[in-house]
Amino acid sequence: MNEKSDISDQNSENTAVHYDRLSSLMANFEMRVRPVEAGHGNIAVYGNEQTGAAELVQFWPLGHAERRDAILEMRAEWGGQANPLVAALPRMLSITLEDDPQVRRLSEILVEEARAARCGSDGALSRLCEVLIIHMMRREIERGSTSPGLVSGLSDTRLSRAIVAMHNDPGRRWNNRELADLSHLSLSRFAELFPMKVGLSPQAYLRKWRLTLARRDVEGGHQVQSVARKLGYSSAEALTHAFKREFGATPRNVRARQQASTAA
Repeated sequence: MNEKSDISDQNSENTAVHYDRLSSLMANFEMRVRPVEAGHGNIAVYGNEQTGAAELVQFWPLGHAERRDAILEMRAEWGGQANPLVAALPRMLSITLEDDPQVRRLSEILVEEARAARCGSDGALSRLCEVLIIHMMRREIERGSTSPGLVSGLSDTRLSRAIVAMHNDPGRRWNNRELADLSHLSLSRFAELFPMKVGLSPQAYLRKWRLTLARRDVEGGHQVQSVARKLGYSSAEALTHAFKREFGATPRNVRARQQASTAA
């Protein structure tokens, strides 16, 4: 490793810079939360049934609660496999609440709200559960991951700056030099570290992120030309070619399938 790389690594670890690693993902993938019957949820609070005291929270981002003794279950959906953070999360997230008083109190408020069933409780439950899930996501990112992926990339204080920049402005023609500068790394160190942590090169990750957003917009009924312009493609044809290569179908076909599914 060269001298510039060493210095950049040290500086990036020692400099506290505020930036939000979750906001762009939350803006692009709406979180929807609703209370459900036992066995149908993917976030569950466990504890004392009589007192409502919470002891454990578990979240299955892409699955269902595997235990049936929860004192509260809810269903949270956040873009499914299309959301790269959800797809990169472990099968289950778990917090023992003895170690986290803040989440314990939040979980107990959730249980109290569900049992009271007062006016507006569905909306209150949804928002409280969103806060709980955000806390769990934040905890997972801060903990990091031993496997390459988005969680591992966001947990790296250097690379996360570049990832957040791509999330915030996917239509910009980012080059590796700009992304390396944002990460306070030399170009060679950045090019080496990014795929090691994320599992893709910076440009491959940017292409995948753009196409993820393109599919979301196409399924939402947006015109291919406007989507291409917003995401930095030179033309609708260029987006269509990249889209078909990634998803095995044209934007028009994907939109037609989505419309048929919604109408059914």
